[in-house]
Amino acid sequence: MNPIKLFCTFSVLLCTSVLFAAESGEGYATPVYLDKTKSPQLRAEDLATRMTLEEKVSLLLFDSRAVDRLGIPAYNWWNEALHGVGRNGDATMYPMPIGMAASFDEDLLRTVFSQVSDEIRVKNRIARSRGEGSRQYEGLSFWTPNVNIFRDPRWGRGMETYGEDPYLMSMLGGAVVDGLQGTDPEHLKCLACAKHFAVHSGPEYSRHSFDAHVSQRDLYETYLPAFKYLVTEKNVQQVMFAYNRFRGVPCGASTELLRDILRDEWGYKALVVSDCGAVDDFFVPGRHDYVGTAEEAAAASVRAGCEIECGGVFRSLVSAVEKGLISEDEITTALVHNLTARFALGDIDNESIYDTLIPDSALCCDLHKATSLQMARESMVLLQNRGGILPLAPDAKVALVGANADDVEMMWGNYNGIPAHTVTLLEAMRNRVPDICHVRGCELVLDEISPERMEEILLRLEGIDTVIYAGGLSPRLEGEEMPVSVPGFRGGDRTSIELPECQRNFLKALHDAGKKVIFVNFSGSALALLPETETCEAILQAWYPGQEGGTAIADVLYGDFNPSGKLPVTFYESDAQLPDFEDYDMAGHTYRFFTGEPLFAFGYGLSYTDIQVLKVKKRFGRVVVKLRNNGPAGGSEAVQLYVRKPGDTAGPIKTLRAFRKVELPAGKTKRVVFRLGKEVFEWWSEEGGRMKPLAGDYEILVGTSSRDADLTVLPVRFRG
Repeated sequence: MNPIKLFCTFSVLLCTSVLFAAESGEGYATPVYLDKTKSPQLRAEDLATRMTLEEKVSLLLFDSRAVDRLGIPAYNWWNEALHGVGRNGDATMYPMPIGMAASFDEDLLRTVFSQVSDEIRVKNRIARSRGEGSRQYEGLSFWTPNVNIFRDPRWGRGMETYGEDPYLMSMLGGAVVDGLQGTDPEHLKCLACAKHFAVHSGPEYSRHSFDAHVSQRDLYETYLPAFKYLVTEKNVQQVMFAYNRFRGVPCGASTELLRDILRDEWGYKALVVSDCGAVDDFFVPGRHDYVGTAEEAAAASVRAGCEIECGGVFRSLVSAVEKGLISEDEITTALVHNLTARFALGDIDNESIYDTLIPDSALCCDLHKATSLQMARESMVLLQNRGGILPLAPDAKVALVGANADDVEMMWGNYNGIPAHTVTLLEAMRNRVPDICHVRGCELVLDEISPERMEEILLRLEGIDTVIYAGGLSPRLEGEEMPVSVPGFRGGDRTSIELPECQRNFLKALHDAGKKVIFVNFSGSALALLPETETCEAILQAWYPGQEGGTAIADVLYGDFNPSGKLPVTFYESDAQLPDFEDYDMAGHTYRFFTGEPLFAFGYGLSYTDIQVLKVKKRFGRVVVKLRNNGPAGGSEAVQLYVRKPGDTAGPIKTLRAFRKVELPAGKTKRVVFRLGKEVFEWWSEEGGRMKPLAGDYEILVGTSSRDADLTVLPVRFRG
């Protein structure tokens, strides 16, 4: 800190202490808010009483200004860590969340976000050393994880989530919270944030005016479980409300969501944050049209439970108090949650135990790079491998084609930082085959290849039998509320899940020319690839794999790493299998309610070895699974346990309730044990109107994917 500024701050604090002591008649006792032996909440309660209304209101804005007379530094609540520290220069970039979900590896994901929180602690310490507080993207309050259900593959932001299953989302979202917040409740490492509460999964183009209506069963069975788990089991310190309305009321003004469910039913005590500009939607004409003025919008949001606004509407809270729309006491209550978090982070004291525990050298270190590589490897899902074309022989003569072969920014996904170096697939392949033939081929969209141009491309590929095609999508096409309007895409979402026609035709032309095609599909969402199962020998789903993605893909293609990824979303055959995008009723959506045959099922993924489930037994309230690796190589398998309730025609066809990722050397066997606790039999109770452990007859399904052919079924009676 600047020495002059430090002296001035100390003088202000000293004068404040003396003034307080004189007013209280307690000699020179330390004010509670300056007493570091007191709890963060007690200190916050004391500090809030010493502030003017204008000061209180200023601290409820995301870009909180300094209150110098009380020693409160400036603080910006907006920071991003979707898959690495975002928008703040150098940072290790891991795969997009949907890719990390494909790992089915809770422990590795927890490690990833522990490393992410290490890196922001370094960056925050550097920022605080300026003596100016933290600026945007420098604070310790991350607005992640996104635990909205990936209800429909057309939703552009689905790649920010951990898939379409509530249990998988809960477990992986919980691992993110663990890694970010640390294990010491009195000294929070960072703040995680469960977003966007609630019932939001597109469309992006109408999110500022959309009104989501769902049944009470769908609400509690599908849309709320991950939020509840993060609140009740993981002590997440922020919940961000969504843009849309829920049952006619903006989520940020919904007492049903923010009071009745979040606070009263779940006992949430921490912060509620607005999405950016969401409070504007309450009154801006043509959006929600919920209230008429900024004062009414701000008052409604604070009354419902919001304590930090990303925007500027809360500035009108001063006039809202003057007009009698809200009381100052209500604003003080909101502020206490706000200040409690800042004391727990060490922000107001400008010191933390993490300042000495985490060295500057942690930023972009080799260990983090290695973890990014491992996560990228584990995220790869091998969807097809006809004729065992993979793994490639070391001396295989191959060419690399496609617009995504050398696109650095595509590898990062969105909400990204800037890695010191990113390994594209082209670089990784050149490291193995220095003289590899590389042809860009067609672009991702709107680039039909003429016969003459195709002839030129094939001439360059002459003598090469196997072509690695790097195609799919790009975060320039799918994502959050984007100005994109080309066939198949709208505003960040997709209007079709089919592979863009120009790529489909190009792959067919390669196939018709006698080439064996290995399709490396980069995307943040599922594509309909039915024709590609005919024109391509192999299909590898690579997602947006982060800074080490090229190396990870090459490792899988050449067999240096045995693929173990599993789909966290359903890959449908075609658009015809999808319900209306704007229909939030779960019927027909996701593997849990889809009655057709998908192209590739949730939980599906191939390996280069043959790991089989030999036996499944129920014993003493447990399910014991015996696995054997009959193949030639070691590998990993994500064993999955599903539950269904026969006779419940309105409920899910099956739903994931446990998974375990295990490594298995060639020729070895291993036992996996799942405990059948009451949480496994949590089911919808019509009588209670909630999810609860419900007595009755169930089926336990255990195997290597959600496909019936991959599952062993055990009947179970749960007595409650």
